[in-house]
Amino acid sequence: MVVRWVSPRLRMPDCVGYILLGVLIGPHMLGVLPEHAQVANFFAELGKLLLMFFVGLEIDLNQFMRAKTRALSFGLATFAIPMLAGFAAAYVFGYTLVSALLVGSLIASHTLIAFPIVMRAGLASRPSVVVAVGATVLTDMFSLLVLAACLTTHRTGFAPLAIAIQVAELVVFAAILLFVVGPLARRAVTALGEREEASFTLLLVVVCLAAIAAEAIQLEGIIGAFLAGMAVNEAVKASGAKERLEFLGNSIFIPAFFIVTGFLIDLRLLAQSLTSDLPLVLSIILGLVFAKWAAAELTGRAFGFEATDRLLTTSLTLPQVAATLAAALVAYGAMNAAGERLIDGRMLNVTLVLVVVTAMLGPILTSFAIKRVRGSPPDSDTLTSAEASAPASN
Repeated sequence: MVVRWVSPRLRMPDCVGYILLGVLIGPHMLGVLPEHAQVANFFAELGKLLLMFFVGLEIDLNQFMRAKTRALSFGLATFAIPMLAGFAAAYVFGYTLVSALLVGSLIASHTLIAFPIVMRAGLASRPSVVVAVGATVLTDMFSLLVLAACLTTHRTGFAPLAIAIQVAELVVFAAILLFVVGPLARRAVTALGEREEASFTLLLVVVCLAAIAAEAIQLEGIIGAFLAGMAVNEAVKASGAKERLEFLGNSIFIPAFFIVTGFLIDLRLLAQSLTSDLPLVLSIILGLVFAKWAAAELTGRAFGFEATDRLLTTSLTLPQVAATLAAALVAYGAMNAAGERLIDGRMLNVTLVLVVVTAMLGPILTSFAIKRVRGSPPDSDTLTSAEASAPASN
């Protein structure tokens, strides 16, 4: 409650406030809670799964289908350019090929934390916004695919056959969730009707079983949770059970995830790291900002978007929060036979700084872009007739 009261007054996203709270009460400062508190870690683990489930739940394939050509083009650009920038920065600073690829994938995705600002402004149907939202489908899927391949390579060594099997398992797993579990969930929710408690329980079961099934085929639980969210989003779009689960997750479990993440931060070591590794920090952050801007500029000009719309698209794809932080913590905890982490402590620190900076910068730029849009003549740019009439389906 305190964080949600203080954060807006400091113009700071809630997630940043919870991380800072975790730093304050964690083992490196006040020590209110130990670093390995079992109950807190259990809540955080469930919060991580629910966070990725909600990311999948908010991905609207109908939006993607409305502008599939543009969303596909922009999605590929806003994934590939930041991926290359992150890979290059990490590789130059001495990270292995696999670790550098993982770092690239971390900054290639994005979290639409500024989308509510756009909705309140009544611009959710603007072509540039539709394209940015639709591109999220590709960036998140590709980032998690790279994460799965990097984890397998790090743990067992580079084996093309093993990676091919892992990718095939992921494709089959995704297909089962999207085309089998999704329709079954829609039927179940329809059959349950007004019984919100039963639908709420169903959603929790789907999240947990998807995470367990993912781990059973050597994938991370967050991948299963994300795909489960995509699978059931159409079924529960207007369901009271979804609102209940979001209330529970956003009130308890997801804040616990961010707070426990704050436990990992030792401000003294972070300050030392930022001092000694400042070139790395600046390379990652500036590389991300430039890459996301370049992707929006190149594709936006090709689509005929005005400068304000290109800025709006950049601002929406800039924040690195949910998928980035969850994947970074998974990579930090991944050990190979030699006891080496996929990413080390200094890269985790860089990622946390990246989350804080982009979570604050993205909404600021979005608000600025909206003011520019409102102050400019109505945008004559519309979706092509083929895109606008494309069938919307999950």
